[in-house]
Amino acid sequence: MSNNIIEVNKISKKYIMNQGAYYDTLRDKITSMFSHRTDDRKKKAKIFWALRDISFSVKKGEVLGVVGRNGAGKSTLLKILSRITPPTSGSALIKGRVGSLLEVGTGFHQELSGRENIYLNGSILGMKQSEIKKKFDEIVDFSGIEKFLDTPVKYYSSGMTTRLAFSVAAFLEPEVLLVDEVLSVGDAEFQKKSLGKMEDITKNEGRTIIFVSHNLNAIEGLCSKCILLDGGKITMDGDTDDVINKYMSRSSDIQDNDKVIAVNRQGSGEYQFSRFWLENSSGNRIESILSGQDVYFIFEIRQKNKKNLKDFKISFSILDNFEHSLILHRTDYKKFDIKQMSKKNIFKCLIRSFPLSEGRYKIGLYLENKDGVVDSPGVVKNFQVNSGDFFKNASKIVVNHSPFLVDGEWSIH
Repeated sequence: MSNNIIEVNKISKKYIMNQGAYYDTLRDKITSMFSHRTDDRKKKAKIFWALRDISFSVKKGEVLGVVGRNGAGKSTLLKILSRITPPTSGSALIKGRVGSLLEVGTGFHQELSGRENIYLNGSILGMKQSEIKKKFDEIVDFSGIEKFLDTPVKYYSSGMTTRLAFSVAAFLEPEVLLVDEVLSVGDAEFQKKSLGKMEDITKNEGRTIIFVSHNLNAIEGLCSKCILLDGGKITMDGDTDDVINKYMSRSSDIQDNDKVIAVNRQGSGEYQFSRFWLENSSGNRIESILSGQDVYFIFEIRQKNKKNLKDFKISFSILDNFEHSLILHRTDYKKFDIKQMSKKNIFKCLIRSFPLSEGRYKIGLYLENKDGVVDSPGVVKNFQVNSGDFFKNASKIVVNHSPFLVDGEWSIH
């Protein structure tokens, strides 16, 4: 007998994309019986396959990571596994109770209090009231929302809701826990606490987790194996490090080329960031940075219409995987004045002895002038920082203790 607790066999999910809601009236139906004409509104309907022939298995006690860019099908997969939506074809067999943490507030009744929702969720999982009561204090203590326990959930912030939802899912002991990117909502301390709890329940309690996240450091630290989704299909399934390396090398989230692709671009748009890349001190392009390395951040800005603007400021932010800003640098910090631009402009910023420790980071770009925002393409690239000789003595750096490296001087008195 198979020891797989999850078996997914050729799951596909199809959606009908329509320009607007369309309902047949009785008159429409009668007319269509005597006419071969196709209604123009029906022509607008498009088929979209969110998933195509997805197959994989997970053993008891394993943590499976799922990575892929936005729109790859990750959330759809978890919704099918949690029985929120059915597959168009294929099947998924899960042995045991399933706890889901997919979207903020999923499974909560907004009119009920936090206390009532704990009991409601436990009942949905098939637990007796006595079992829920036994875990109740641990749930409340872990969530940190004791003061608001008898307040209706509809008044909770997204962070409070996430805290309670994770605590319920973790402590009410489902055999399988499905966790989506929802953990990125809330403070960094609780995120770290939650990742530690997930590690604990797999190693010590033998429970199984499917973990979807853009936080690749968390995926590496928690998951024994991983699948890469792209366009609704599994393009790689195997060892976590191998899958992440493939994702990093070809994902359009981190763009192998240097073209700036903005999902939610803002600004007046007269000038826009068109390309961004990194170079070392020798002028060679690089995709990763060594801690302590001198590195050039290079920006290309192009004019998009004939309107001329003056007095520009360029900013860039380096962010962690939760998109918390770690470093902000601006041209006006160094009194670098940009009075006006031509049709195509290249700017370089040299960062000496790059001060971040090993990990994956993001960069966001910003262009403004005296009239306001000209271009804000948001996060445009991910990049890797590898451990380098920051202290110039080949000393091993302790990874993950701090994102920043500081060159301190020691003495004894």
